[in-house]
Amino acid sequence: MMIERSMSRRGLVLGGGALLGLAACGNGVGGGRGAQLDARVDATRDYLRSRYPGTADLMSRASGILYMPLMTEAGLGFGGAYGQGALRINDVTVDYYSATQASFGLQIGAQQYAHALFFMTPDALAQFRQSPGWVAGADAKYATPEQGNSLGADTTTTMTPVIAMVFGQAGLIAGATVEGTKYTRIIP
Repeated sequence: MMIERSMSRRGLVLGGGALLGLAACGNGVGGGRGAQLDARVDATRDYLRSRYPGTADLMSRASGILYMPLMTEAGLGFGGAYGQGALRINDVTVDYYSATQASFGLQIGAQQYAHALFFMTPDALAQFRQSPGWVAGADAKYATPEQGNSLGADTTTTMTPVIAMVFGQAGLIAGATVEGTKYTRIIP
């Protein structure tokens, strides 16, 4: 009798964990989720404009911008991050993307953050859109939120094909980065 109760609880816990894992695998865009994601992207764009006024000029000069309103990262030795966002050209959503990142090393904790990738040249935007799984590399120039107030038409922003800005960090892991993040188009 005691063994059956223990087995049923274990089965319930394992079954619940499996269901949560499967639910997390969906791309989340179908069933009206596109409108919800667009609303989050609008809020992220508006936050950047109001909090970091220098990004308005950057936005106007970018060929396209990928907004990732919420990335969730967790790690205990091995770690990972996941989020969804939208690519906008002329402030119109053209595609939805998921972003995944895996990491290994001395890490413990969790955090959430947002980021935006500014594609400053038509070639950089075309390469991103044509790739079946684009990975952010060391060639992306990072702009810190503190620079967000002073981003303008300087040499860095005019010569760099992709500018990444990570902001809104909250949690127990410090130092979010997009390097090594894989972006994959979500087909609704």
